[in-house]
Amino acid sequence: MFGDLIAHLHRPEVAAAALESLPDPDLASRVEAAAEAAGLETPDYVAAMVRGFMDHADDDRWLQIVGIMGRSDEPGLAALEAILRQGLEPSTSPVVAANIRP
Repeated sequence: MFGDLIAHLHRPEVAAAALESLPDPDLASRVEAAAEAAGLETPDYVAAMVRGFMDHADDDRWLQIVGIMGRSDEPGLAALEAILRQGLEPSTSPVVAANIRP
């Protein structure tokens, strides 16, 4: 479940397993590089990105996530992947940046 996943993303082993499960290994590498650039451990960075999305995403972004989840056999992982992709886009970084502090 997505709720269980996001509740435990702060745990290094959960974040690492989630990143390893992403179908796009380049995305995981980009997240790790962004975490390093922000001066954070990767699990903390991933958890902050997800919290930022949950706290600041507008209805359109939530609708996109719900649609992505509805089309996936792994809805929690698909939602995480979409949130990470959106969070790494320069135009959407304010959505997650509010929670990313070194």
